[in-house]
Amino acid sequence: MRRKRYWGGVVVLLLLPALKALSQAPVSPKVELFAGAELHYRDIFYTKMYEVLVNLTPGLKWHIGNRWQLAGQAIIPVYNDYGDRYKKVRLSMAVLSKEWDWNGSQFLKVSGGLFGRERYGLDVKWMYPINRWLALDAQVGVTGFCSMAVDWECSKMERVTGQAGVNVYLEKVNTEFRLHGGRYLYEDYGVTAEAMRHFKHCTVGLYAQYSDQGKENGGFKVIMMIPPYKRKARKVMVRPASNFRLTYDIQGQPYAVKMYSTDPEENEREGHYDRNRLQWGANRMEPDFTNKEGGRP
Repeated sequence: MRRKRYWGGVVVLLLLPALKALSQAPVSPKVELFAGAELHYRDIFYTKMYEVLVNLTPGLKWHIGNRWQLAGQAIIPVYNDYGDRYKKVRLSMAVLSKEWDWNGSQFLKVSGGLFGRERYGLDVKWMYPINRWLALDAQVGVTGFCSMAVDWECSKMERVTGQAGVNVYLEKVNTEFRLHGGRYLYEDYGVTAEAMRHFKHCTVGLYAQYSDQGKENGGFKVIMMIPPYKRKARKVMVRPASNFRLTYDIQGQPYAVKMYSTDPEENEREGHYDRNRLQWGANRMEPDFTNKEGGRP
């Protein structure tokens, strides 16, 4: 009897690390339903102080498995000073994407579908973290125009865009510097330099730009992660949008150094890749959101 108890204790001790790892493993939902809002404003007419556009932006993400994801988003106008083109309920994004990584040293993401800024096509992103403070990245896409604002409008998928750059992360002060250049969405060539400070649940940044069309420009960005930060993970999770972005552009240039987005919740803080696999930059901080088991499995 003593021998049986002894071996039973040994088995429990051997299993403890595995049980601890399982308890700490991230819990992920299968489908996420979320909703956010957009606020646009402009001051370009002498007879009117501001024109305002407010939209609700419900969306979904379906984690299919093996790092495949299907994401979609719609636009529901709430208040509109921008004219008839912006008054309809419409689909704004529908993207199928797949991620790969090679032993955590290089990361690749391929996306196809309807992107942000009324573009559709194919997009490839790549990142190479050289060490804990230096990383290289690049993006290339082939897209066409696609809009459902007035009617179904579509052009050939023949516009090529791309950018490449270097990223420096100072972990002790949670500060990141980025320098990127390339050919952008409206066929302009430009370069952008950014400095960002990552705080708990918030990132604040400054940027400066130059392009052959828009010339000099600059501004600031604020990315605020939206609570609740502790979530109950179910097969279907209903939640607010993950973040709110505010960008102030000094020149107010709508067509210079612009790229489309391939994720409804895309932002500069979280990046493009699974944070559980890419431990670089702000991903080295404590995660903004944690999921706990909840509801029916």
